[in-house]
Formats: sequence, C-alpha cells, structure tokens
Amino acid sequence: MKSLYLIAGGFLLWLNATSYAQNEPDWSAPVPENGRVNPYNLDVETFQMARNQGQIHAQIYPVSVTGALPPYKPIESILGSKDTHVFRRWLNQIFKSLVGLHNLNDVLELLGLHDYPKENDVGVYKVAYPNNKRPDYKIGFGIVEKGSAQGFTFSCATCHSGNLFGKTVLGLTNRFVRANEFFAVGKLAIAHVPPPIFRFYTGATAEETEMFNVLQRNLKGITAKKPLAIGLDTSLAQVSLSLNRRNSDEIASKNSQYEKNPRPDLLDNFPADSKPAVWWNVKYKNRWLSDGSVVSGNPIFTNILWNEIGRGADLELLEKWLSENPKTIQELVTAVFSAQAPRITDFFSENQIDVGSAKAGQTIFREMCMRCHGDYVKRWEQPGFENLSIREQIETVSVRYKPTTVAVDVGTDPNRYLGMRSLEKLNDLRISKNNRILIQFQKGYVPPPLVGIWARWPYLHNNSIPNLCALLTRADERPKHFFQGAAVNSKTDFDFDCNGYPVGEKTPPSWRTRAMSYSADREGMHNFGHDEGIFLRDGQELLTMRQKRELIFYLQTL
Repeated sequence: MKSLYLIAGGFLLWLNATSYAQNEPDWSAPVPENGRVNPYNLDVETFQMARNQGQIHAQIYPVSVTGALPPYKPIESILGSKDTHVFRRWLNQIFKSLVGLHNLNDVLELLGLHDYPKENDVGVYKVAYPNNKRPDYKIGFGIVEKGSAQGFTFSCATCHSGNLFGKTVLGLTNRFVRANEFFAVGKLAIAHVPPPIFRFYTGATAEETEMFNVLQRNLKGITAKKPLAIGLDTSLAQVSLSLNRRNSDEIASKNSQYEKNPRPDLLDNFPADSKPAVWWNVKYKNRWLSDGSVVSGNPIFTNILWNEIGRGADLELLEKWLSENPKTIQELVTAVFSAQAPRITDFFSENQIDVGSAKAGQTIFREMCMRCHGDYVKRWEQPGFENLSIREQIETVSVRYKPTTVAVDVGTDPNRYLGMRSLEKLNDLRISKNNRILIQFQKGYVPPPLVGIWARWPYLHNNSIPNLCALLTRADERPKHFFQGAAVNSKTDFDFDCNGYPVGEKTPPSWRTRAMSYSADREGMHNFGHDEGIFLRDGQELLTMRQKRELIFYLQTL
C-alpha cells in the first residue's frame, strides 16, 4: 500500500511538472516589439492578480526549503540583548566588532534595505502589500513560518529595490546592498556555536534549535566573498564557489556531501563583480545576465536555483519544491516582466527638459547608438504633439529592441564575462538539465535597452562610470576616483546636467568616506572601453560638447 502511495505521489509530481513545462513560454524565441510584458498571455484580471502576488513573493521570499533560514526570535534576542552573561556578551561582541550590529534593525540598515512604498504611492511606485497591510520592517526582509518556529530571510527585493529621491522603486537596482557581506559575517558568527549551547543560552525552542542546526550545517556549503566596492554584487562567485563545496560525483544535492577541501576555481582570487540588474529591461531579452550567458531556461527559475546554491540548499528538495510550485514561479515572472521604469519628470520639472535639444539628441542617438541599444519612438514624432505638455511629448510610445539578445565586446572591463566560464559547470546539474537551463560563455556584454537609463547611474556593468557626462568622455579622461551616495536630495545628490553622481567639487561632503569611494584603477573595476568606434574615431572626438548635452537630454526622456 505504501508503494502505491509513493507511485501515485510521483505520478502527480510528474503531471504537475509536465503541465508547468507545457505552459512555459519559449524563452529563446525572438522578442516582439515592446517586449514580453505578459509572457504567459494571461487575461487582464488574472494578469493583475499574478503581478500583485509576484510582487509579494519578491518581498517575502517564498521558497520554504531555502538553505539559509536563521531562527528569528533567538537571533533578535542575541542582537538586542544587554545581558551580562559571558555567552551573550561574546556573541554581541562578534556582531558588533564586525559590522556594528546591535539589533535586527541594524542588520536591515547595514544590508541597505529600504522602506516600503507608501500607501498613497501610485504607478511604478505602488506595490501590493503582504496581507494588504504595509509592513513596519524594510522591504526585502521577511519572516517565514516553519511549523511552530519562525525564521527570517531576505528576498529578491533586497537587491532589486532602490531609493529614488524618497520613493522606493521595486525593480530598481539597490545601489548600496550588502547581502554578500551578510553571508560572510553570518557564517563567521554562527559557524562555531554548538546548537545545544545556542539553545541553552538563548532560550530557543526545540524547533528553533533545529532551524539553527540546519542553518549551521548549510553554512558549511557556502563560500561568500565581499564585493570590491559598495553597490557591487558577488553572487555569481558565491554560486560557483559554493557549488565547488558539493560532492563532485553528484555536484548537487545532499548537505552531508559538502567537501572539506573545495575544488579550486578561477573565482577564488579573480574579481568578477557586477551590479544587480533592473527588472524592467528583462522583458526585452531572450538571454539573461549582463553578458547574455544564460541562453535558455526560465530566468526566474534559474535565479532561484542559483540563489539556493549560494545558500547551501539541498537541491533535491529544491527541485521538488519548484516542480510543486509552478504558480509561484509564474507570478514572480509576471511581476518582473511587467515592471516599468520611473520617469525623470516624476522628480524634476518638465521645464528642465529642452525638447528641441532632446530631438537633436535623438538624431545623434540613431546615428551612433541605435544599432546596439535599439530605437525608441517618441510621442513628439506623432501628429498633433505640439498641443501636448512637455511630459507627454517626451513619452516613449514604442521600444524597438533587438529580437535576439546578443553580447558585444566594446572594450569594457572583461573580468565579469570571463568569470562566467566558472559557472558553465552548472550545466552538469540534474536540475539544470531537467529544466533546460544552459550557460554558455559569451565575449562581451549585452548592450542593454536604455529604458529608464536616467535612473540607472552609475554606469557600466561594474558601476565604474559616475554619470552620463563621464560615459560620453574618452576613457583616459574619465574620473578614476569618485564617491557614491544615496539619492535623497534631488538638488545635491544628483547632477542633472550630467545625469548621475556629482563628482569633484560637487560631491556632497558626507559622501567623502572610504566606504563610499570607488577606484576605477583596481582589477575588475576599470572604466575603460565604450568609446573608440562609438563616439571616437582613431582617438578623435566625434561629438561636440553641445551634441553630448543634446544626447543626454534625449537619454533622460527614455
């Protein structure tokens, strides 16, 4: 009888997975004009419901079998305790000496998490709230129920929500995320505490202690690296190096199969950092990541798989969870693919946009940039535009990007795409093969669609260029050192004319710290390339200062 139940359960699992595969779009198919906003072709009502639920999944990580789930109440107690007991003082000292953490809110501040969008936010700034109520904690942090215990985790919104002059934008790059540092610090702080000692001195329940035990075991399968600079991300290195800790026969599943001596890897000492991507560009692509090296497979499914490898998860349990939860994947996909970019006129007066200059900039763009970055049809090209407001005139009515995503080498820092060779071993995983996920090394990077380019400073895949003025400057004259800071005050924290970070004398004094500095003379952080053959010919400038300003005006309208 038991075997019959197992056979029946296996059949249902197969049937569910088969149904999921049949409903999946062909992700490698050519992308239509204006992208795939609704990739599952849902009706209006179902689409909106899926989008809202997907936004909630992005806020509260939905994977119940995640490999990194610290027990919430004991950890909160440790961080906030003023108890003089030697054990708690020791744990507090570990956290405080490393990152200055005193309570869980300090953790969220350290990670760079942002406040939830407000109840009265509209348009691209509005999100669906969990349980229809705006949470008190930061977006990206979530509490997960596991039986009678609670764990906490961090979701997609940790890296993919940003602050833009007081507005939290889900789908915008978090310029100051420190999730990778959290893993490194957490592993050091937790790895050597025996679970019985943890339970005795924190008052953890049996379920919370088991959660801590699982976390501690999974941490043995994680290798975390600190990014080269704030705003950069080392997740790909964490995936590759963590995979090297798994048993080489299976390279896959059981937590008990972690190797004491992980296999050597290029990324052990080779920096290949990059920034998290914005969501609203995903709809225009049929290959994924900044270099287009993910050439097939559902991009959100792939992202969850890689995320869980970097969390030390059991991949057999993960594959089972993914096959049982296709609706969750579809909802996340819908939320990501339907994301829209903020417009510059949401924060600055439309009168700051010189429409005549922007039109001239469009001509320059079509001559010099369109072949790589696509074409953008503007409202001002349509009859009767003179009767519209400036905000309406500068609206983009159609995006004509490449139907097939390609990588192009324009001479920018190669470390990021070279590092992808280390991730081709992901193709050997059973879960990758079963779900048609394929990684292929590409030379160069994907010239991205430029929708919302004004809000995506600093520029290039490694954040090495502070603003558009610097991007349009020959590489040997670009700033090699600059400071980064949050976009809080639109007058002081943003150079409107150059679109991006203010540099030199314009840099706000509060930014001038070591932690907020960027040095483009370090390996993996260079800002060369993207000049010769584009706006230089044989080293000679093709654009005047006026033409550069016109081009920037046009880019600000996208």
